Amino acid sequence: MLPLSLLNTAQGHPMLVELKNGETFNGHLVNCDNWMNLTLREVIQTSPEGNRFWRLPECYIRGNTIKYLRVPDEIIEMVKEDAVRQRQATGGGGRGRGGSRSGGGGNSGRGEVFDVIFNISYYDY
Repeated sequence: MLPLSLLNTAQGHPMLVELKNGETFNGHLVNCDNWMNLTLREVIQTSPEGNRFWRLPECYIRGNTIKYLRVPDEIIEMVKEDAVRQRQATGGGGRGRGGSRSGGGGNSGRGEVFDVIFNISYYDY
């Protein structure tokens, strides 16, 4: 699952965004682009200390300032279902010239993910 496909699916749904400076934004995702810049509506902004709050009708967040995103579990399920549908439509989702791998441990021992938090810091170069 790629972060941008998750964000495209999350459009219109609520999400939490924390910035690197500690500020948080809770709102409904309106739009996102390839640089992970976000537009949120009906936003509640919280100060880094957590003691001040602002209600904003709309805000724009630059992608390289994002520390992590939190989206509802239903969005993750929707992305998984879309991926399965795409694989079925293309005939099985082969892996290039090598074909699919047999056997294997599935998800590398990570267990089921209930809250998805994307650490964006590795995108900073």
